[in-house]
Amino acid sequence: MTGPATARRYGRRRDKLIALGWLVLVWNLLWGRFSLGNLVGGVLVGGAVLLFFPLPPVSFGGRLRPRGLLVLAGTFVVELVAASVHVAAIAVRPGYRPRGAIIGVRLRVRTDLNLALTAELLSLVPGTLIVEVDRDAGVLYVHVLDVRGPADLTGSRDRVLGVEERIVRAVGSAAEVRQLADPRSTGGVP
Repeated sequence: MTGPATARRYGRRRDKLIALGWLVLVWNLLWGRFSLGNLVGGVLVGGAVLLFFPLPPVSFGGRLRPRGLLVLAGTFVVELVAASVHVAAIAVRPGYRPRGAIIGVRLRVRTDLNLALTAELLSLVPGTLIVEVDRDAGVLYVHVLDVRGPADLTGSRDRVLGVEERIVRAVGSAAEVRQLADPRSTGGVP
């Protein structure tokens, strides 16, 4: 009979094998070809990495929602194109010196997975960059480009919270989705 401890052990082993598979794949891609030597070398290097630098367990209590994933992907592509055009326009405008700012945004869902996914998506969009993450407080410090006034700061904060909301609606648990509507959770930083 299998209990929760056995299931956790199996899940941990499965996660390590998946991580090893990815490390072996990356090793082979770095060498530029798949060969027996590269596969064996990848297993050895990947095994050493997992042994000496163990990853903390990442729990995923959410569920994948196809509609939310489509909204997340579609909105990301639109924001990516719009931001690229905006940054390109700034780059070719003669004599224009954009002002940047660093804003702190407290996320409403403070899980490690949500912090990481939100930070990654924000960093992929031109004109925004994660400067620091306060894991305990659930705060992302984001550098934003071309800030002209307080309205731009508010708009940037709203965009960060919008990215967080789309991520939670795509892969979050029911409890995390409810946290988005909680009036006590604000996006500001005290």
